[in-house]
Amino acid sequence: MPSPPSADRSPAEPLEQHDTVDALISQARRLRGGIDAVRREAAADAERSDDARTRWQRALCELVVHHVDNLGEHLGQLRDGLTGDLAAAEAVEGRATTLTAERPGDPAAGGPGESEAGRPSGRVGSAEWNFLTDEVTWSDELFQLFGRDPADGALTLDELPSWLAEEDTEVLTAMVTDCLVDGKPIDGEFRIVRGDGARRTVHMMGEPVLDADGCTASMWAVLRDVTELRRCREEVHETRDSVHHQRHVAQTEHRLAVELQEAVLPPWRGSLRLPHQEKGAATGTPGAAGALDLAGHYLPAATGSLVGGDWFDAMELPGGQTLLSVGGLTGHGVAAASTMAMLLGAVRGMALSGAEPAQLMSRLNHLLDASAQPALGNALCCRYEAGSRSLLWAQADHPAPLLFRDGGGRALRPPEGVLLGAVGDAVYTQAQEQLFPGDVLVLHTEALHGAVPVGRPAAERLLDLAPRFACAESAQDCLRAVLEEFGDKDREDDACVLIARVGS
Repeated sequence: MPSPPSADRSPAEPLEQHDTVDALISQARRLRGGIDAVRREAAADAERSDDARTRWQRALCELVVHHVDNLGEHLGQLRDGLTGDLAAAEAVEGRATTLTAERPGDPAAGGPGESEAGRPSGRVGSAEWNFLTDEVTWSDELFQLFGRDPADGALTLDELPSWLAEEDTEVLTAMVTDCLVDGKPIDGEFRIVRGDGARRTVHMMGEPVLDADGCTASMWAVLRDVTELRRCREEVHETRDSVHHQRHVAQTEHRLAVELQEAVLPPWRGSLRLPHQEKGAATGTPGAAGALDLAGHYLPAATGSLVGGDWFDAMELPGGQTLLSVGGLTGHGVAAASTMAMLLGAVRGMALSGAEPAQLMSRLNHLLDASAQPALGNALCCRYEAGSRSLLWAQADHPAPLLFRDGGGRALRPPEGVLLGAVGDAVYTQAQEQLFPGDVLVLHTEALHGAVPVGRPAAERLLDLAPRFACAESAQDCLRAVLEEFGDKDREDDACVLIARVGS
């Protein structure tokens, strides 16, 4: 706002400015309508979800609304002030315009009082302190802002600090001193304690008015109640910080879950050679009869953030035996990955101690049931003996292994077994299957089907691959066929697949 010591503009100038302000008011109203539409969408989102990001969006909408409402109100006051200027110019042409004629919201300038909609005025008020006459002029809006009765008179600059919060008095004193001594404009905020005891945050802007000798004759200021604006900004900052914090936590947890998963799952994405096979390959020693050719793969969820508790594993056991296992836990993130790591470690340890698959399932069930972080899961554990080519297996509410032989395939009949962690004293049984050279065994978690909308279970789609498995020369070839069928990028959850091909 310009300093108002004089006004020598022509009466036509306010007319042009009045039209410009009217146009700006129309634009502000159209902008307000658009913001209301966005605001309604944000409110609808808030009803469906109340996460940190939604709260931040809602707070940001409220802040924008306050800004636009303030803009419309100030433009209205400016328009009314221009009307008052024009009337004054027509009545007394060439007369110096006083601050009161230009001051927004001043009653002498035609400023509005209580609006027809019942919106209280007084959000913006003006004041002038005349140091030559010791007169103090306040607009009605400023009295309302301070909650002060006009009959009690306007506050002098000496009295004004007594209405401020104690910690803000030095702020006002410094601003006024800089204005009166150094001629610096006033532009700052402080908190006042109204006559009714309520605290409000006020933004003050003003300038000194100099006389012909360059001395400070008076000081004018516009004071604006920015309490709600500051509250909205604080809410925006707090919710934004909350969003950033949650995003950082989510990224950290995701990284930890991925690192934990990579640390416990087999370090291979393709063909696997067990330790004795590695030694045989290094020395040129042929593999044992009935040895397994293994390949496996982890298929992540499409979002990348849904790191779950699915696992697959193959481990060499004493006596020429091999442990094969797949499974999954409910949930995602660090908790699921850490529980999966605990479960997989238990499976390996118990298998090395000689526990059979049914015993493994029973003990895993007790482990989850007694865990400090209760969880549910399913699992499939197989113990394969190369010498006899026999497979002993047990399951806990898990898809059965698929056996492919001579160009056909079938699901093995599952033994008894319920979801891990669901029933503390659940009973698990085991089944035995005789395998032959060239047989292909496919173990997979239940989310392998992905998001393909064909309505067919993963097992049926896998059985359709039997002709390709019959032509495959290795487990890796079989795995490649599975990934071509199930490796879509729209997967809703992570999954694992483990393929074992019986050697001759």
